[in-house]
Amino acid sequence: MRRRILGFAAAIVLAVLGAAVPAAQAAAVPAVTGPECEAKSGSIEYDSDTGLDTCIGGDHDGEPITS
Repeated sequence: MRRRILGFAAAIVLAVLGAAVPAAQAAAVPAVTGPECEAKSGSIEYDSDTGLDTCIGGDHDGEPITS
């Protein structure tokens, strides 16, 4: 019985942590839209290391493009 309770508690803790990690990562990475990048003298380039489009130059240099 104790194993079931412990296993259930561990599953709940892992589920909560699993849901919190993507939100924390999204909050930590600033992002900009394509038009915002280009309006601030930047250009959009694909970064093969991250697999994302990235703003190069301008005010948002190095930030990932969201849409």
